[in-house]
Amino acid sequence: MPKSTLQTPANITALDDQIIKANQRLKIAQLGLQIERRGLKLSLRGTLPPRPGSHRLRPYQQRISLNIPATTSGLKQAEQEVKVIAAQLIQNSFDWRPYLPIASGKRLHQMDLPQKIEAFQQHFLAQDSSNPASLRTTWEVAYAPYLNKLKTIAQTRSSLSLPEAIYATVETTGANSRSRQICCTALNALAEFLHLELPLALKTYWGKYGASQTQARHLPADPDILAVYEQIPNPAWRFVYGILATYGLRNHEVFFCDYSNLLHSAAEDSIEVLATTKTGSHLVWPFYPEWVDQFNLRQIQLPPVQTDLNQTTLRRIGQQVNCQFHRYKIPFSPYDLRHAWAVRTIHFGLPDTVAARMMGHSVTIHTRTYHRWITQRDQQQAVSAALSRSNLKAPDRSIP
Repeated sequence: MPKSTLQTPANITALDDQIIKANQRLKIAQLGLQIERRGLKLSLRGTLPPRPGSHRLRPYQQRISLNIPATTSGLKQAEQEVKVIAAQLIQNSFDWRPYLPIASGKRLHQMDLPQKIEAFQQHFLAQDSSNPASLRTTWEVAYAPYLNKLKTIAQTRSSLSLPEAIYATVETTGANSRSRQICCTALNALAEFLHLELPLALKTYWGKYGASQTQARHLPADPDILAVYEQIPNPAWRFVYGILATYGLRNHEVFFCDYSNLLHSAAEDSIEVLATTKTGSHLVWPFYPEWVDQFNLRQIQLPPVQTDLNQTTLRRIGQQVNCQFHRYKIPFSPYDLRHAWAVRTIHFGLPDTVAARMMGHSVTIHTRTYHRWITQRDQQQAVSAALSRSNLKAPDRSIP
């Protein structure tokens, strides 16, 4: 520490006098907080809400460690902090997080942007969740790309404030696109973690993206699905293909299923998607049931893919399935098989609530996504099936 900033007894006495005067101003303004010197650091004291994890239910007298040096300039900073916190208390928006040490021992307001994002990542992945693998996948797919882009923009355009850098990051995505919505979600979560109030809510940038803006897929016909199966030379990847086609699973879910019903030739050939997957545990039935034997699915043969989620992620596992589809020149994607399965359940008359549950998503998503993909061919099949099941007859013209 330079000699000019050394805290001598005389300096400390002078600073204590300045603190007394500052507290008198704060008391007159009725801000409800006082500044204290604790050793060589400044802190605040006042009636504050319970800290996270506290068993107390009502506000009580507590200290906020500002980690600000006990100097004249530090005192000015502390006095400004009092005004900010007092306003938050009045608005019932005070948050302890900026003032609590993170794992590094630092507080959020002391960190640079990369450190803040790293702290946010630790907070995000430490959420109370029964499915940590899903959290990691969500971070890698939906959060990390846009937060890395934010870091790059903040570094290359240092004149921008953090809110300005956030808006600039959003504007790098296409208007009315899914990527813009995901970007806004990720950056809004970061802003909330940092307790950063944005002048303009990010939802105003979302646009009008929705399922109606996505392009309809050209789903494979059932005979084409059967024909491609025979072209896959590796029996383990034939099994993966057959499971995807018959049960409509997500790419990675094939590797996290209980196949015991198939092994034991149970009366119901359902399989259980395990809780380690993206949407948790759920049962799925085959459509068509005949495909279980046509695709030889009772012989469980999974390829040697790394499935230890301490070493990999659900996304990477799914990407390996995509790579194999490309390798074998399969003319449609794994998700096309999933969507074909969903449309197939509509023809079978399966209630949307049941189909949505088996696919691991909401009924709203199910109807919004899949019903609009029913083509003229699909409609004709559904009409023919409905007429064949019906006993209704047109009324005779002779009846008055």
